[in-house]
Amino acid sequence: MATLLSGRDVEVFPLSFREFLEFKGLEIRNATDAIIMKFEVIQKLREYLEFGGFPEVVLEDNEEKKKVILRRYFETILVKDAERRFKVREKEKLEFLANFYITNISSLITFTGVSKVLGIPKKTVERFSSHLATSRALFFVQKFSLTLKEQERAARKVYSIDTGMSNTVGFKIFEGYGKTMENVVTIELLRRLSTSPTAKIYYTKVNDKEVDFVIREGLEVKQLIQVSYVYSKDEISKREIYALEKASEELKCNNLVIVTWDVEGDIEVNGKMVALVPLWKWLLVYT
Repeated sequence: MATLLSGRDVEVFPLSFREFLEFKGLEIRNATDAIIMKFEVIQKLREYLEFGGFPEVVLEDNEEKKKVILRRYFETILVKDAERRFKVREKEKLEFLANFYITNISSLITFTGVSKVLGIPKKTVERFSSHLATSRALFFVQKFSLTLKEQERAARKVYSIDTGMSNTVGFKIFEGYGKTMENVVTIELLRRLSTSPTAKIYYTKVNDKEVDFVIREGLEVKQLIQVSYVYSKDEISKREIYALEKASEELKCNNLVIVTWDVEGDIEVNGKMVALVPLWKWLLVYT
């Protein structure tokens, strides 16, 4: 595929949630449609989170067959793309590393830490991580910093190109719904920003409190996003709100969003408004 697509600069992602619904026979034309069909949309969202957006998987009704396809995709990307493309000789180490990453999606990692845990030399971890990122099986999101040196030294967050693949090869969905939600938001942000040459996503930490996403366009921080698997406002942790507030002050950005499971509205934090947006609505009608 790399040879066939050389010279082209259009990146194709797995199906978006809107495209997924269309494959399932649900056409959401506007916010009203989404609200009217909310119950069915949320049911489909659970399936989307569990099995992802690869078209062949979406069209397959049998769950076991879905998993077989997803395992095959993972092996194909790993073997045919990464191993053969980069002429990797230490195949077992590459596969070990890929499995480690896909089991730890939405988690902070450092190449030094991974090296110690897996017993693989740091330089090998760095090289193989680059191969996996180039294959687009995995993405690494860096910490926001004003200096490139600090960005390179800081821990990264690792994400999968498809949550179905990570759920099948790595952990089960019920063991990390919040992490799976965060991964879906990552893929959608990458899709939305893929046509903007100056846009990029980061995470950040302020006083050891993490903000999941910093959206930067050029030199300006456009938006700060937290992802939280909550059903009510009371469940939103003070830690997440505090992190948004402090990051807002530090990065001079007042566009603050918490993507929830099914909580909608606004909360005021020391004069700053934070929008609460359900994941289904954020994926379909919120930009």
